[in-house]
Amino acid sequence: MPSFDSKAFLKSVTHQPGVYRMYNAEADVIYVGKAKDLKKRLSSYFRSNVPSEKTKALVSHIHQVDVTVTHSETEALILEHNYIKQYLPKYNVLLRDDKSYPYIFISQHKHPRISIHRGVKRKKGEYFGPYPDSGAVRESLHLIQKLFPIRQCEDSVYANRHRPCLMHQIGRCLAPCVKGIVSDEEYKEQTDFIRLFLQGKDRQVIQTLVEQMDIASQSLNFEKAAIIRDQIQAMRRVQEQQYVSDDSGDDLDVLGFAIENGLACVHLLMIRQGKILGSRSFFPKIPANTDKEEVFLSFLTQYYLNHTQGRTIPNRVVTSFEFNSDSLEAALTELSGRKVIFQLNPKGMKGRYLKLADTNALTALTSKSNHKLTMYQRFKQLEEALVLSSIQRMECFDISHTMGEKTVASCVVFNQEGPVKSEYRRYNISGITGGDDYAAMAQVLERRYSKQLDIDKIPDIIFIDGGKGQLNRAYEVISKHWEDWPKQPLLLGIAKGVTRKHGLETLVKISGEEFSMPSDSPALHLIQHIRDESHNHAIGGHRAQRAKVRKTSTLQNIDGVGPKRRQALLQYLGGLQELKSASVEEIAKVPGISHSLAEKIHDALKHG
Repeated sequence: MPSFDSKAFLKSVTHQPGVYRMYNAEADVIYVGKAKDLKKRLSSYFRSNVPSEKTKALVSHIHQVDVTVTHSETEALILEHNYIKQYLPKYNVLLRDDKSYPYIFISQHKHPRISIHRGVKRKKGEYFGPYPDSGAVRESLHLIQKLFPIRQCEDSVYANRHRPCLMHQIGRCLAPCVKGIVSDEEYKEQTDFIRLFLQGKDRQVIQTLVEQMDIASQSLNFEKAAIIRDQIQAMRRVQEQQYVSDDSGDDLDVLGFAIENGLACVHLLMIRQGKILGSRSFFPKIPANTDKEEVFLSFLTQYYLNHTQGRTIPNRVVTSFEFNSDSLEAALTELSGRKVIFQLNPKGMKGRYLKLADTNALTALTSKSNHKLTMYQRFKQLEEALVLSSIQRMECFDISHTMGEKTVASCVVFNQEGPVKSEYRRYNISGITGGDDYAAMAQVLERRYSKQLDIDKIPDIIFIDGGKGQLNRAYEVISKHWEDWPKQPLLLGIAKGVTRKHGLETLVKISGEEFSMPSDSPALHLIQHIRDESHNHAIGGHRAQRAKVRKTSTLQNIDGVGPKRRQALLQYLGGLQELKSASVEEIAKVPGISHSLAEKIHDALKHG
């Protein structure tokens, strides 16, 4: 095959800014780059004395180069990001971050609801964030509920309640759903407090509350004064934990960075409007022999230009890693419409937070490296124990049910980095006799392997949680499909033994041979890990199905109550527990329910 003619190619390249895509012989994009001067940048790849091993490897695979000229460096930066996201090139640093970022949302209802929001901002209301993960939002919502008793219930529950719920009884909601408990003005005031709190204006909220407490005390309304006093004290405790006293109020990202042994970690600490929203560690995928500056700059570009994830660009990005930030700074300033600054090694409070971020990055990197090393060692031990040349992918199946009710099967996937949770699957089993685990296993394996599989998705080992019978049934199903597979997986059953204790598992082969591993064997620990993941995944699915059935099972047995009436009853009264405690008169108020049917429903729920 003829090599790439770089001299002929470079004659046609312009000195303007732009983006280039490099292809291999299979027409796959293997690298995407940008340049202020395309000719100068591309010429550097084809010199005789290229120092970088990564560049040498890249150039050896180049078969074709496409060039796109842009009007500016900023436009090139954005186009480069879009191409990287589209093609995921082999030799680019890749930020594997496809999750959406959550916000706190305050609706525009008469009595606004505060909740978590992900995705497109279609609802009318106010959005605060983004937060690094849903855990940070839930923690904030839990905290807000303690400080400001605004409703967090679904609109369907709020619209159909006739009595205060438990949240009102424990002081976490003002119960606007029930007339006469709270005035619209008082509820609006608490909602306004939340807005100010989320904007970082805690002092303004506290000042208003102090004034209200003084007025209540002077009016001898000591009960109200005590409630406001407790609210003030709670807010001051929160201030001590969250407030960044040295900050000017700018939106701020603090980035810690660590890289070693082919792994990199960027730890992000998000500070918005004077409050720490949370933190998160990122582990970009790095090609071999990539220099530190390219890793860090690639992360920044992909992270901050990824607007589809609902991410906002802060006013200031603080880091200890020195790099050429001019082009990215200009691009982010242009995109955000305000000045964006990269600040290196600041002093004071920002310096303390930077030190914390760097420490967290190094700690997370060490933990990731140790986990990767441990997982690699376990895979190697398993290869030796089973006399296999290589194990790249394993799948494990388990069945869960209670007395045959709502059978669910699970499939979990492991590779050499551990669990691949994005490929976990659950299968609802139907059309079998309740409790027939053999039939259930046959059904899930047929559904899993009867379709065409990509070569890299064919497992090296398939584990079946069960003994000889389950394994033989699995072999009957799978062997029909693997004739066209380039490799045949090893089938192993995992029998728990009489005591069902960890470390006493027996492994079963199709030949009928049974063997065990020492309880301290890393290979056995890996098998236990995948078996436990499969078991927990199956149980989780089964419990959800069982709960769904039992939620409406009592209603399903009542003559005259079909799906629409069941839905109306549950929505109007706010759930099954509320329906059970409702009187005949309250049930009869539900649209479509006559008084005689209400009596029948009431009697069935009381004595069912």
